[in-house]
Amino acid sequence: MSAKKDPGVWQGFKAFLMRGNVVDLAVAVVIGAAFTNIVNSVVKGIINPLVGAFGTQNLDSYSSCLKGPCEGTGDSATGVRILWGSVLGATLTFVITAAVVYFLMVLPMSKYLARQEARRKAREGTQEVVEVSELEVLKEIRDALVAQRGSGHDRT
Repeated sequence: MSAKKDPGVWQGFKAFLMRGNVVDLAVAVVIGAAFTNIVNSVVKGIINPLVGAFGTQNLDSYSSCLKGPCEGTGDSATGVRILWGSVLGATLTFVITAAVVYFLMVLPMSKYLARQEARRKAREGTQEVVEVSELEVLKEIRDALVAQRGSGHDRT
């Protein structure tokens, strides 16, 4: 009895894995992981030096003391600090990532899909015109046949 269930389970699992969405998601995760390294490099190599022109290159070092005395760094720090620099760095990373994904992936894909949809609608419109003209011709043939039958019945 379990021999019959195992192939069904494996078949279901195989079908699940081979579904397009799962494969696409796996590819997206791998690309996203590689893309994260690029974005982090851009932030550390370009954004941080630009911010460093006005202060320090390490955004993580920006903080405010909420409750003093705030002395030391890392685990030996005293007081209560708000590390707003790390939040700023993470926000910049997110904004850059979102902008690159939107402008390099989402926008071109949406334009491509819009063009495809317009082509599909144009093809459907052409088919409708052809179907309508064929329908009109068939109606004319029918009317001509009805007229011939009508005139043929009058003679007999």
